[in-house]
Amino acid sequence: MCKIFISADPELYRCRSRSLRLSGVATSIRLENLFWQVLEEIGTRDGLSVAQLITRLYDELAEAGGQSDNDSANFTSFLRVSCGRYLALQVSGRIPADTGVPIRSLDPDWVLAGEKAARAGTFAVQPQRIGMAQAGR
Repeated sequence: MCKIFISADPELYRCRSRSLRLSGVATSIRLENLFWQVLEEIGTRDGLSVAQLITRLYDELAEAGGQSDNDSANFTSFLRVSCGRYLALQVSGRIPADTGVPIRSLDPDWVLAGEKAARAGTFAVQPQRIGMAQAGR
């Protein structure tokens, strides 16, 4: 198992900072390159730059009451979790793997219902056995 993870390209977990304005305030966000790549993919699906996507997420999170001013560490965590959820929702089929399908075109209630059901354990994603060791599996 460890070989799968330790053989990752070090560039993926190297951190990079980007500067942008959130609510009119210049700020810097530091994430691993893998997360920047996922944010790029999410934004591209809806015709947004990474900066536009992050600004939209920040504004919508603040509007929903999930972000307080000057809480950039929590927002950075939110971005990482958003990337992880995006990838998990793709694996579950709730977000199409076809990156030509805009996120804005999806029914959020349907997408979130699947995520909620998965957390509740009402359905499970079946693990694929491709490439698994033959030791009695």
